[in-house]
Amino acid sequence: MLSPDRLPALQRALADARLDGWLLYDFHGNNPIASGLLALEGMVSRRIFVWIPCEGAPRALGHAIENGPWRRWPSEWPRGTYSSWKQLEGAIAEMVRGKRIAMEYSAGDAVPYLDRVPAGVIEMVRAAGATEIVSSGELVTRFYAGWSVEHLASHLRSAETIRTIALDAFALAGQRSRTKQPMMEHELVEWIRERFARAQLVTDHGPSVCAGANSANPHYEASADRPVPIRDGEVLLIDLWATEPGMVYADQTWMATLGAPSTRAQEIWSIVRDARDAAIRLVQESAAQSRPLRGADVDDAARAVIVSRGYGDRFIHRTGHSIDPQSLHGAGPHLDNLETREERLLIPGIGFSIEPGLYIPGEIGMRSEVNAFLEPGRAIITPAEYQRELIVV
Repeated sequence: MLSPDRLPALQRALADARLDGWLLYDFHGNNPIASGLLALEGMVSRRIFVWIPCEGAPRALGHAIENGPWRRWPSEWPRGTYSSWKQLEGAIAEMVRGKRIAMEYSAGDAVPYLDRVPAGVIEMVRAAGATEIVSSGELVTRFYAGWSVEHLASHLRSAETIRTIALDAFALAGQRSRTKQPMMEHELVEWIRERFARAQLVTDHGPSVCAGANSANPHYEASADRPVPIRDGEVLLIDLWATEPGMVYADQTWMATLGAPSTRAQEIWSIVRDARDAAIRLVQESAAQSRPLRGADVDDAARAVIVSRGYGDRFIHRTGHSIDPQSLHGAGPHLDNLETREERLLIPGIGFSIEPGLYIPGEIGMRSEVNAFLEPGRAIITPAEYQRELIVV
């Protein structure tokens, strides 16, 4: 949340980037970065703007009929209102005329998670006299996607709980697979959700339980309407994510075979694991050496392993996503040079997933997912004991 105690650091970052300010815009929640930073409470049905200058107090602008949501806006910071579009555009001109500003904008939609301001608003701001509009990406990384000490502590607890639940789920599915009533995918989903509840963890949806050829669908969802048994001899993928209420998600994917793995399963697993480990190694070495590293660089490192083994066309998604305090799939840097052009640096204070996968439709899919959090001089990988070998149950 934008607050007086965070303002000095933010303004130093603006000055370092040679920016006159950061202009936040939102309308009906189409910019979750702005709405997350402002944390307004109540109905906001009209356009809002907040100007954060490199010097001086921030200024807010909202519609005259919507004063209530601004009740937590610091009293020492100016707040204006508008009714007409002429008043709105005049007030914007006063904020931005002759200034170089940042907004949630990504040239060419290179990073959709950043590209939140409509082209029409960009045009309006330029017409109001802004000399240059640049992406707020680096500001978003530092002041929106960053974790607190409490966030990290919570994430570490959740990660270890989720690991235990995943391993227990495999054991249960394995036991049932050798009976006359094997467990259904959707039954294991409900079992995992019950374990989350017992551990006082919450989740937005999922988990993903994929048996056999369903593992080759990266966004497969089990359903009681089309029950699928988890049978002996199959591959089983479990992707599960949860958080303590109000904290930061832990997100993991584990792989097992029910019975001895086939040569094919072992081959695919080894490729995915090695790609994951190449990404982890690059992140850890760069952190230890305080060497700049882009999200795209990590994606390239993982992808190179899979390409070298002849399966590059089967790795069809990015290597990892941002995890921030607001969302499981956050607005910070992603590990991506496939779906998007992620040029932002991975800096201390942020977290993300590392999850390469390989998918052969109709046959088999494998993915291995861990999370990383960056501190000055080191990268913390969660869970502490992540998967090294294919689990056999």
